[in-house]
Amino acid sequence: MARSLGRIIKGFQRLGSHSPILTQLSHPTSVSARTTFVRTMVALPSPFSSKPRDFSLPNSSWGSEMMRLYEHYNSQCEVETERGEKQEGPWRRLPSYNRLLKYATGGVYLSKIIQSKARLFTRNIRDPGAAFEYVLFVNSEEQKCVCIFQAGHLLEGPPGHVHGGAIATMIDTVTGTHAALLSGAVMTANLNINYRSPIPLGSTVLLESSLDKKEGRKTFISCKVTSTDGSRVHTETTG
Repeated sequence: MARSLGRIIKGFQRLGSHSPILTQLSHPTSVSARTTFVRTMVALPSPFSSKPRDFSLPNSSWGSEMMRLYEHYNSQCEVETERGEKQEGPWRRLPSYNRLLKYATGGVYLSKIIQSKARLFTRNIRDPGAAFEYVLFVNSEEQKCVCIFQAGHLLEGPPGHVHGGAIATMIDTVTGTHAALLSGAVMTANLNINYRSPIPLGSTVLLESSLDKKEGRKTFISCKVTSTDGSRVHTETTG
């Protein structure tokens, strides 16, 4: 048994004394009548390994007012204590992908095989700034949600202003997200919108939602759309 082991060990030692096989792409070469074949190992990119794009992060299309408000709320997501330590602040930014499925664990993988062509309505335009540019922040303690929304040129309804359906879409997005954070998976049952004043294309507005009450499985949320300085109310909503 010991001799057999010795032969095996010596065999591995002889193998190890040869030059290692190259892993670069090359044609077979012939040296002194001995041919060495080169095996090429190519690492192909996995279709499931890429990270999804987070649409809630700033891009080149964001105007100065959009950036100002983003920095204002984002600065409150992490605060510094008197001792200089970092801790969670009152607000939290919500990531936003082009499929809700990507929020779930393993969702990036599942989104490739379950209706792979499906895209979230508000995130299906690739051109930055052309349609819905927005980011949501939530305050769990105050049970509030804030959305900074910049309306692109593809959302036109009345000349030079945002389509009422696009405004309703953003309201539904904000109130639905807020209700889901408060109560789990939900669907909109009722949405009452009062339009007060039109929103100019390209402008930035604030959507603020708050919890009114809960009754059994129902969650009641109110939302208003205002100018960034709060001086003008564009819409008021209950749902």
